[in-house]
Amino acid sequence: MGITEKEAEERLRTEGENVIGEERRAGPLRIFLGQFRDVMVMILLGATVISVFLGEISDAVTIILIVLLNAVLGFIQEYRTEHTLEALRSMTSPTAKCWRDGKLCEIAASRLVTGDIIELEAGDRIPADCAVLRAAGFFADESVLTGESVAVGKSAGAEDDTDNSLNKENIVYCGASAVKGSCRGKVIATGMDTQMGKISGMLTDIGREQTPLQKRLAELGKVVAIICLIVCAAVFGAGVLRGENVFDMLMTGITIAIAAIPEGLPATVTIALALAVSRMMKQKALVNKLHSVETLGCTSVICSDKTGTITENRMTVTELATADDEFFFSGMGYRVSGAVTKDGDIAVNPVTERALTEALRCGAICSTAEISTRETPKSRNRGSLAGRGEWSVTGDPTEAALLIAAAKAGITKSAVADKFRTIGEFPFDSETRFMAVHCSFGSEKRIYFKGAEEVLLPRCSQYMNSGGETVPMTASFRRKLGEKAAEMSDRALRVLALAMCSSDTLEPHRGNLVFLGFAGMTDPPREEAKAAIRRCAAASVKTVMITGDHKNTAVAVARKAGLLKGGMAVTGEELNRLTDEELDRDIGKYTVFARVEPAHKLRIVRSFRRRGEIVTMTGDGVNDAPAVKEADVGVAMGVTGTDVTKQAADVILMDDNLATLVSAVEQGRCVYANIRKFVRYLLSCNIGEVLTMFLGIVMGMPIVLLPVQILLVNLVTDGLPAIALGMERPESDIMNRPPRRSDEGFFAGGLMWKIVIRGVFIGLSTLASFTAVMHLGSSAEASRTAALITLVVSQLIHVFECRSESRSLFSMNPFGNMKLVGAVLVSGAVLAAAVAVPQLQVVFSTAAPTMTELLIALGFSVAVPLVSSFLSD
Repeated sequence: MGITEKEAEERLRTEGENVIGEERRAGPLRIFLGQFRDVMVMILLGATVISVFLGEISDAVTIILIVLLNAVLGFIQEYRTEHTLEALRSMTSPTAKCWRDGKLCEIAASRLVTGDIIELEAGDRIPADCAVLRAAGFFADESVLTGESVAVGKSAGAEDDTDNSLNKENIVYCGASAVKGSCRGKVIATGMDTQMGKISGMLTDIGREQTPLQKRLAELGKVVAIICLIVCAAVFGAGVLRGENVFDMLMTGITIAIAAIPEGLPATVTIALALAVSRMMKQKALVNKLHSVETLGCTSVICSDKTGTITENRMTVTELATADDEFFFSGMGYRVSGAVTKDGDIAVNPVTERALTEALRCGAICSTAEISTRETPKSRNRGSLAGRGEWSVTGDPTEAALLIAAAKAGITKSAVADKFRTIGEFPFDSETRFMAVHCSFGSEKRIYFKGAEEVLLPRCSQYMNSGGETVPMTASFRRKLGEKAAEMSDRALRVLALAMCSSDTLEPHRGNLVFLGFAGMTDPPREEAKAAIRRCAAASVKTVMITGDHKNTAVAVARKAGLLKGGMAVTGEELNRLTDEELDRDIGKYTVFARVEPAHKLRIVRSFRRRGEIVTMTGDGVNDAPAVKEADVGVAMGVTGTDVTKQAADVILMDDNLATLVSAVEQGRCVYANIRKFVRYLLSCNIGEVLTMFLGIVMGMPIVLLPVQILLVNLVTDGLPAIALGMERPESDIMNRPPRRSDEGFFAGGLMWKIVIRGVFIGLSTLASFTAVMHLGSSAEASRTAALITLVVSQLIHVFECRSESRSLFSMNPFGNMKLVGAVLVSGAVLAAAVAVPQLQVVFSTAAPTMTELLIALGFSVAVPLVSSFLSD
């Protein structure tokens, strides 16, 4: 059986190893050099060269240190993420049980070739695409490829079938998991020829664009460059017109232009992003690329996978319909908590409900799954599992759901096994579509059945009533039961029929069964996902669900999750009939996309992006990976996500929770708001500094501030205060605002005017302070000291104004950001030392101010913010 080792080696050489090609990861040097591609960083490097040429070595050293700090911070974040991703990756299937030279042996999955015969059983990860040769009740979880949460039954087909198209019953697919039964398969595709490999290959056709923040910072860099050129030309022209030396004026203009560059901006942006990444990591979101944080804040559409993201990916029995009554089960997923009620609100004692007890017993007997209680930290603290713990589940999810439902009624598999001894079993098969277990109960022998309603109901000649008596089944009553099953299916419940009969032998194909009930189960929406969807709606972020499941199932889940309000559902088949133009026109109407394939998901994301939306796409399976990579922000699931999807993603949710993603969106909005705040602060301050120097030269005044004093101003105002401003908490209404448009400029909302006007006032105040002290007859050193104090203090006051774009200085709590308060106190202490300590007075050419000089300097510092605050109020 199987092929020989010699044949395998020959095929391995021609076909290659059975591995999925992965995107080449950047090395440490490449990551580090990538930090220098920013426009602002390039401007700073140019300023460094000019500073060296002018002999301003201290300026050059300061700028180069800031550039290196920015690069190191960015490098550390990206390199750390690379290592975290490495830890998250696991082999798709490390080994396989394969027939070679007529013997069954275990080999590395990477050594499989076409023609190999492999054996699979429950719990195995399928290592390659295989044609099924033999199957015994074999079911595979193919959700990583199809998005469907229900395991798929497999049966044998033609041995020479080499077509590995999706959704074939006689093909098992690489990456899927065996959840039940056993199977023998013949390998028909390996590596990149598998369905998983083909989808992975689609990723190479998708390029990477700049994030909105990178585009905005590039725009800002151009503005700064233009300002520098204008300043240089204006100073040069003014000096030449006054008859100054041409070369001296050129050098002066260049020096002032360099002073206009906010050299702390790149590092401050990087620090703000890194801090946001750290906060998101604590909230279970791992960021792959720094700039993805801010892009999340622009999100206008979230395309979410259904299974495991919006739903729990845990089948749950929610109701059980017997012949006479309807019972409901509370408690979702694998939580131990839950109770059984009748007609919606009447508490039930299962002992008195004979039909219910028999139906639940049937579900427990017809099960190969196992459940056991798993204690949570909270339950340990409370000393009880009730209401706090979870079931630990092994085996088929559907069978586990029946066991949990029985446990809620006090019926355990172990207790049933003590009374009902199993004699034989007819396993669930995709052809017969039912399972039968023959057991003895004292002197009586019974067969319990579990399976499809359309298979078992026609074989039922009796039914059990609420008192536990068997009653003959009439044709009209059979129709009534069939209508009940259809009504449950219409509500997107997966319906299983439960039946029994007395028999001394296992004859699963016989009739004369006793109908016990219909079990209705679903994969319920996560409670936190419902809250997250409501939060997105408040933030004007559209949430859509994309799934491979049936349209009815998708619509039912969407309705329960709150996604279908005012929206429509569409299937992949219906999408195929739409042109790109028609899809772009109508896509805003849809909130549910069902029965979609990987190519559909990619098309949906591209359509939203063509409409100008910023799209965040979540996914866990390989089928999601192309769309995840195409989206503006790709989000993978850290728990259930495949390696391919994690490699394609920008963000990984470590808890697979949509609520975590919404919190990340809030952090992204906060980061962008904070970047605007410190850009406003830095540019206003730099305009004030440049205007002070420029107007002084134009007006023929002595040099207002010496180069070393300008350096001191940048030291105490551009560093800690700007960084602390980047740590501002999100404003209370940040998630009640619509996302900004993708084409919105960085200075939208009148930000540029705020910057320019405030910068002009800072410059005029500084000049006024310098002139006033000089008119007192004070020395040039005293006048410059007063100007220095005014310039620094007015900037330190302005930093508090920049905490909000909508509120004035006196309407905010001054202690709302204690890090900012601390940074301002440190900067104030440095300024005080520079003008009061004799040794530092020599270094910075300052003089201890008199009381009058100090009052003048401080008076001009506070005048402008006082006036502007009162005017805005």
